[in-house]
Amino acid sequence: MTKAPSLTLTGNKDGEVELPLVFSTPFRRELIHKAWTNLNTHKFQRQGRHPTAGMDVVADSNSPPTGQGIARIARMRGGGGGRQGQAGEVASIRGGRQAHPPIVDRVIYKKLNKKENKLALCSAIAATASKDKVKSRGHKVDDIESFPIIVSDDLESVSKASEMIEVLESLKLSKDVERLKSRKPRTGQSSLRGRSKKVGKSVLFVTKDASKISKACGSIPGVEAKSVKDLSVLDLSPGSDPIRLTVYSKSAIEEIAKIKSTHLNLMEKTQ
Repeated sequence: MTKAPSLTLTGNKDGEVELPLVFSTPFRRELIHKAWTNLNTHKFQRQGRHPTAGMDVVADSNSPPTGQGIARIARMRGGGGGRQGQAGEVASIRGGRQAHPPIVDRVIYKKLNKKENKLALCSAIAATASKDKVKSRGHKVDDIESFPIIVSDDLESVSKASEMIEVLESLKLSKDVERLKSRKPRTGQSSLRGRSKKVGKSVLFVTKDASKISKACGSIPGVEAKSVKDLSVLDLSPGSDPIRLTVYSKSAIEEIAKIKSTHLNLMEKTQ
């Protein structure tokens, strides 16, 4: 078993913590990507079209459809004015139906094997202990000495944004938060639809109970908090791009040690 130093909220060393077997899981980039792709579909909303959308009109084709000097497409009926004589009820005309509209019955919820999902989660957790992998994602971690970053359980009692800012500065994480301020505003269609600002991802705090600390992180852009029981590959590798800068509390490490998986049993037997 390997050990990692534990820190106080002021950034001072406070002993060592024995890392659980989960942190020895091999890094599986392709499996993390597969798990993220499947789990991301679980928040999609089904969409479809009304079965008769664009077809609730009175339109008939010419009978016989020859000798009129016009196309043989169905024309709108009427006694004058409006859309009389215009094409209707088909997909190739203005105001017509869609040719191949989306249907509600389409399968958008992708399933993933439980063992694959558990292995991907353990692999993502283990990758947070690698400074090179965290840095390759773009995080500013040059001033941080050891990984994974483990902090005392006092972290879970932080409930104010002002206190959280002090913690970020003490743990030398403020540079990574400031990294998000340099993003340029988006233009074009995304700006017209109210998405001119895209907030990136910064520090993720993993604790045993994130009810208090999540309130403190709410007003700081890119900073989030998650309980171990709610931890997912979606949190550890946003956009399927491993791996996120993560801070664990001591209690969170104890909860992670309780994770059970087939690959962990095999690893334990070989040791």
